[in-house]
Parts: sequence; C-alpha cells; structure tokens
Amino acid sequence: MTESRHLSVHIDRSVPDVYAFVSDPANLPRWAPGLGGDVVEEDGRWFVETPGGRAQITFTPRNDLGVLDHDVVTPSGETVHVPLRALADGDGCEVVLTVRRSPGMSDADLERDVVAVRQDLEQLRQVLEGARD
Repeated sequence: MTESRHLSVHIDRSVPDVYAFVSDPANLPRWAPGLGGDVVEEDGRWFVETPGGRAQITFTPRNDLGVLDHDVVTPSGETVHVPLRALADGDGCEVVLTVRRSPGMSDADLERDVVAVRQDLEQLRQVLEGARD
C-alpha cells in the first residue's frame, strides 16, 4: 500500500473557474513553477521543461466532476499519476492534490515533495484570487 498525503487549499473562486484554469496545461508555469518552466504543445501532446529534462503531461479528459488528475511521464520514462480535484466549498472551491510516496522514496524526499506541492497550491490560490474577471 502506498503512503499518501492529501494537501488542500481553499480558493475564493468557483469550481468551473478553477477547473478551466488548472485543466489548461499552458497555465502550469503560473501555478506549479516547481514542476518546470516552458510548456509546449506538439501534435496534441503537452510537454514541460523540468529541471531533469522534458516531461510529458496528460490530463484526464474534460469532465463536470472537477477531476483534474494528470500523468507526468518523467525524462527517465517513469509515469507519475497525480490525483487532483476541484471540489465545491460554498461559493468557493477546495483544491485537493494527493502526494504519494514513490517506491524507494526517503522520508526527506517525500517531505520535500509535500513542501513543494503546498507552495504550488498557495501559488494557485494567489493567482486565481488575484485574477478576477
């Protein structure tokens, strides 16, 4: 059984607003700079330049349930599944991302990932709450 940590942030925006922003891979550098920088689309596939090289990002098909799961195929070829949800919370939204311990991952590495995801979620909150239509 894999160890998981569920991290969340409340965002004062609607689920459809959050979903539309997060589901667009071109927005990744704005809210998840820890993942990487430049994002490009080539032949319908999305790639991000990470510190370790080029990774492919594939989001789950569009849906009305707030499911934003995505797979990251790392430069080494490993596929990392990232469970991500946008859940209604009153007039706002709770975004929940699950961090999972990879096989062989040390406690320090897991904690580093948790800190990075917390920073990314806070960045997402700041971007979306500062970007009012």
